[in-house]
Amino acid sequence: MKSLLSLLLICTLISPALASNEKEQERVKESGEVIKEILNIPDDIPQDLLDKAECLIVLPSVKKGAFGIGGSYGRGVMICRNGEHYTGPWGAPALYALEGVNIGFQLGGEATDFVLLVMNPKGARSLLSSKVKLGGDASAAAGPKGRTAEGATDVVMNAEILSYSRTKGLFAGISLEGSTLRSDGSANEKLYGRKLSAKEIIRESKVGIPACAHELVSLLEKKSPKNRSDPKSLQ
Repeated sequence: MKSLLSLLLICTLISPALASNEKEQERVKESGEVIKEILNIPDDIPQDLLDKAECLIVLPSVKKGAFGIGGSYGRGVMICRNGEHYTGPWGAPALYALEGVNIGFQLGGEATDFVLLVMNPKGARSLLSSKVKLGGDASAAAGPKGRTAEGATDVVMNAEILSYSRTKGLFAGISLEGSTLRSDGSANEKLYGRKLSAKEIIRESKVGIPACAHELVSLLEKKSPKNRSDPKSLQ
């Protein structure tokens, strides 16, 4: 009888903890589904850009009017390659939030998926250290489409962050200047069960890859297993 009561007590304590991070786990899974759909279309994100990206941000179903008039709010994940110079395998994701008054006008009321490529360590460091305003704290540009990035402008090729959007199957580069990205601290705490900064999750590898992120990580390992950036740019 005592054993049964103890088991019930343990289950009572564990169940709310498991339920409390279901939303965060779903965010990670949805991010994996979005990037799977996008990367399986060869004429969307150029492979050479993906191979030179140090980090990736995926924000599923950003909706207009999520806060304020004309504003938008999206939640998703940031995932980076491991290693001192971002040359290792893809690691555990940190949960991130996108906010911006300009996005709402571009969405036209439709739910939109966003994918952002972080193209150099400077951009990654900015995103891991504080709230970042795109186009201000970090240079950003609409990403080029196609099998390769040939013909892309100097502005695009020198940007720290390249952004893409997908609405109703229509995929395009999109400017997110004026919007902000920040680590979603409370969501990360729920997902990993303890308070962690994005830097501790991504750069210091203080947690393992959660089960909900296995599909996302394995897909990126398959599609872009090696960082092909110029080694000098990673120092």
